[in-house]
Amino acid sequence: MPETTLDLSLDGPALTARLVDFPSVSGQEKELADAIESALRTLPHLTVDRHGNNVVARTDLGRAERVVLAGHIDTVPIADNVPSRLDENGVLWGCGTSDMKSGVAVQLRIAATVPEPNRDLTFVFYDNEEVAAHLNGLGHIAEAHPDWLAGDFAVLLEGSDAEVEGGCQGTLRVFLRTEGERAHSARGWMGSNAIHGAAPILARLAAYEPRRPVIDGLEYHEGLNAVRIEGGVANNVIPDACTVVVNFRYAPDRTAEEALAHVHEVFADCGVAEFVVDDHSGAAMPGLSHPAAQAFMAAVGGTARPKFGWTDVSRFGSLGVPAVNYGPGDPLFAHKRDEHVAVERITHCEERLRSWLTA
Repeated sequence: MPETTLDLSLDGPALTARLVDFPSVSGQEKELADAIESALRTLPHLTVDRHGNNVVARTDLGRAERVVLAGHIDTVPIADNVPSRLDENGVLWGCGTSDMKSGVAVQLRIAATVPEPNRDLTFVFYDNEEVAAHLNGLGHIAEAHPDWLAGDFAVLLEGSDAEVEGGCQGTLRVFLRTEGERAHSARGWMGSNAIHGAAPILARLAAYEPRRPVIDGLEYHEGLNAVRIEGGVANNVIPDACTVVVNFRYAPDRTAEEALAHVHEVFADCGVAEFVVDDHSGAAMPGLSHPAAQAFMAAVGGTARPKFGWTDVSRFGSLGVPAVNYGPGDPLFAHKRDEHVAVERITHCEERLRSWLTA
């Protein structure tokens, strides 16, 4: 059984291990949210609020600037990789080590050990990031208590291998449906094969050339791909329906409306009988020209990279808060059975944030 409390005096790697040992698959975060809330309420310099399984803690020191440090506490389903395991090479293994309990550990360490930061701080710990957008806890806070997320700059501690990643791609998922007419496969000419009817869609995808725009000095790489295809009734039936599921990952210089219009245009003459939007989350501009972002970059060092993928920096962008991704986990190992994080990265991120917030 996992511990039911969190000891914030543990160092970052040990605290990460403790967090991993709280199984918190999306929808099952209550026990971990309880432990985070209880631990933060022991810190007299923080005001702590809760909405569902989302916990927000804030300093109120009257500083000229407020920074939000945010991270989700859920993980994808466990794949025989809990409890955590620390090997002799300084690598911590387990579900959530990279995505993103190592980042949450850094948040908690800063909350516990920087009582008088040079900027007021808001710490956000939220649920249901790994599932459908309408369940996302940060979105629920934004709807119910937008004032809790007010700030001049935000850092999302998503795994970025201890490098700053600016903005994020938008993601659009659509169902492209073709229609036909059923018939016995022995007399296929009596029907119309909907799977064959999807051929123009697949040909258009295979020929598609994605853009690679440069925004704030960062080169993004778009992608339009089929991620699933469904069709067929039985092995002796000509199918009368087929669905190609397409995912468009687009650069932050496109609005959500422009992205949707582009996908409509790509498949306009491909025989699509029904075009259904299944999920859509907008992109976020890098925001690296903002003074707070420049100060952050100067403190943490390195070279900023574009974020390939969608993260909740998009939600902060919609609230008018420029945000970047910066966390210890390696995104290449997120969601994998062999998910892991180098403990050195955890320590490095904590030290860099502490330097920025106490200089």
